[in-house]
Amino acid sequence: MLLKDFIKSATERLSHIYPSPEARGIVIMLCEERLGVKSYTHIVAPEYTIKDSALETLEKDMERLSNAEPIQYVLGHCDFFGYRFNVAPGVLIPRPETEQLVSIALKALKCGKENISAIHADRHTPKVLDLCTGSGCIAWSVALEASSAQVYGVDISREALSIAESQFTGNCHPPHFVEADILKSDTSGRAVIPDDIAAEGPFDIILSNPPYIMDSERSQMRPNVLRYEPKLALFVPDNNPLLFYDACARWTSGLLADGGMAVFEINERLGVQTMELLKRYGFKNVTLITDCFGKDRFVSFHR
Repeated sequence: MLLKDFIKSATERLSHIYPSPEARGIVIMLCEERLGVKSYTHIVAPEYTIKDSALETLEKDMERLSNAEPIQYVLGHCDFFGYRFNVAPGVLIPRPETEQLVSIALKALKCGKENISAIHADRHTPKVLDLCTGSGCIAWSVALEASSAQVYGVDISREALSIAESQFTGNCHPPHFVEADILKSDTSGRAVIPDDIAAEGPFDIILSNPPYIMDSERSQMRPNVLRYEPKLALFVPDNNPLLFYDACARWTSGLLADGGMAVFEINERLGVQTMELLKRYGFKNVTLITDCFGKDRFVSFHR
């Protein structure tokens, strides 16, 4: 089968799920990965023919894609902050806007590859904590870009942590991942923080991209998200949409260093409410930050 014909027919097969340009982009991404071709090969080499063995693999992939399974799960990876991360249905697929969360953290650390010295090199190695780490893309990106930092990630899902721990080897000092339920509290309402995290505090930066999509917003979401991405990492009840932010605030109260900074990704509809919650905890410089699409997407604050 000619490559150009496969791209055309496969795009049509996905048109009931995605707009045509997006469907075509997914098919081309699949061909690049499975065939080793370029996005323009079908144009400059119109007679390029797909081998039967490769076509069988593509057909299996198309069956999954036609059932609305995300291309990232089909390929088993997703690009984020210039790195390739393993992903599977047990973890949320990293979104491009979340890269800004990493950028904010690196700017605060004043490290990154252009200036790798850490802000607190004069007194200690900077420590970064990522709550609800999922695939570990935030924690790993900070660790890879800021080699002088010690990075920790927390998640309730053992499946997610297994994926997070598998991401890279030998490229940097790896993050330390810990299984914990950040919603858990004691009888007095204080966060129950595992000893191996509490012992490493205080942290200079605390980051989180927790679940924040309200149940009532499900109807606005695509089937590829609803069917395959972990609901545990996505949804919160309408009657308590800031559930995880309250928990993150309790952890941050107990773990953030004096003068340290925290940044949370948020629901664009709940920016003001999230800011008010953080102010009630006594945090300072609570600031709303827009993402690359112009939506209220992050809240930063200091202790």
